[in-house]
Amino acid sequence: MSDDTDFYDESNSCYAPWTVERAGDWYRRHPWLCGFNYVPSTAINPIELWAAETFDKRTIKRELGWAKHLGFNALRVNLHYFAWEADPAGLNGRIDAFLKLAADAGLLVMPCLFDDCSHNGKQPHHGTQDEPVPGVHNSGWTPSPGHALVVDEVRWPLLAAYVTETIEAFRDDPRILLWDLYNEPGNGGMGEKSLPLLRETFNWAREANPAQPISSGLWNGDTSVVDPGTLNGFMATQSDVVTFHNYGEHDPLLAQVRQLKTFGRPVICTEWMRRPISRFEANLEVFRDEAVGCFFWGLINGKSQTQFPWGSPVGAPEPDPWFHDLLRRDGTPYLPAETAFVRDFIADARRAEATGKAKRRKR
Repeated sequence: MSDDTDFYDESNSCYAPWTVERAGDWYRRHPWLCGFNYVPSTAINPIELWAAETFDKRTIKRELGWAKHLGFNALRVNLHYFAWEADPAGLNGRIDAFLKLAADAGLLVMPCLFDDCSHNGKQPHHGTQDEPVPGVHNSGWTPSPGHALVVDEVRWPLLAAYVTETIEAFRDDPRILLWDLYNEPGNGGMGEKSLPLLRETFNWAREANPAQPISSGLWNGDTSVVDPGTLNGFMATQSDVVTFHNYGEHDPLLAQVRQLKTFGRPVICTEWMRRPISRFEANLEVFRDEAVGCFFWGLINGKSQTQFPWGSPVGAPEPDPWFHDLLRRDGTPYLPAETAFVRDFIADARRAEATGKAKRRKR
């Protein structure tokens, strides 16, 4: 273990996070992070994304190439415990192939290991995944490792192996930006029942000793809470870098960003953008001006059907505007003016960043 992760806090049953100084140094080494959440258009969920039979390198290469053209420099992608359980060695090989495709497109990768989201009450299963239900947002999405395993401590040694073996395989890999350990713990009706597994996941990850920071994103309730005995408090105090989700308008987003900065750590928004509330035209400037990394949902429309809003009923007509997604399945923009704005905004931000660095060097 490194000096920064060597301390075990008995009162909270967890290892200490990186120091504020180390986290700040890490963040300053990166340009402004502007990226997206990625599910290939041919995958209904992360199990289908990562299974040997359905891992679609050709589609991934094509779609990440579109992201490169638009100027993005990072992506967030969900892994899945069931994909590891079925084929641990093969999964690592596919992760490596994915990282190569992302690097070729100039994209750093933020993998996410666990997830409590269960949009339609489904739990994970091996084998062929369900076909999309017409009109339903994320109709085939399943949590990782599944709600039953979250509270089944007898199975936790397998979960520990998944976390440690996955991180150890890539803990020094410069293509990995950050490890998002657990997406929206407590979602799907789990509440505080997810806290014990969340705590152990942080311990397992720290024992793997990655060169990259680890985090779990604040997503629900009062994000100023610092009581480590609660989900939000644990995530806020134990993450090396503070990450969060915000699908709100400009002013509430700005207020939350400034509140989260009081923790003294780098801040990254790992989910945002839902039309017509959380829009590129309004919120990108918050992230740029506050030097906060951002990952919108999502790059490409596909089998997950996230153009439909949360809770959309079976057979719902396609909404106008779409809820999520920037591009259609063939790579054309859903809204050409919007996509042009995003491309130009990122280009302008990169030029300003380069000019600022040049001025600092002259001084």
